[in-house]
Amino acid sequence: MDTTRLDRLADGKYLLVTSYRKDGTGVPTPVWVVRDGDALGIWTVTDSWKVKRIRRRTDVLVGPCDLRGNPTGAQVPATAEICDATTTARYRRLIARKYGVSGVLVLLGSRLRRGVRGTVGIRITLVP
Repeated sequence: MDTTRLDRLADGKYLLVTSYRKDGTGVPTPVWVVRDGDALGIWTVTDSWKVKRIRRRTDVLVGPCDLRGNPTGAQVPATAEICDATTTARYRRLIARKYGVSGVLVLLGSRLRRGVRGTVGIRITLVP
């Protein structure tokens, strides 16, 4: 495991996650990212298209990006898995800690709009 690469991706403000449609077309999406041991964690809406694509196909590409999703470095292969409620709650806490007031406000707004089950964590493990 290349911890330097993992640290760099986890320390960035945004992560570009490219998941794949049925026809194989990649769909890049910028998301907030946190470190989860030897993996990365992201948090998103449960019924989003990226979750549907990851349920169907777990291989993804990840790399650093800016707010608009413009890559700021090379993307690397990884696998993604949808997390359970406990891990999702841990990702929410980690996001609140890393992103401060912005993170807390986004999490609160999401919870008010969708409830606790309206979002899900996704664990991303880099492919060696």
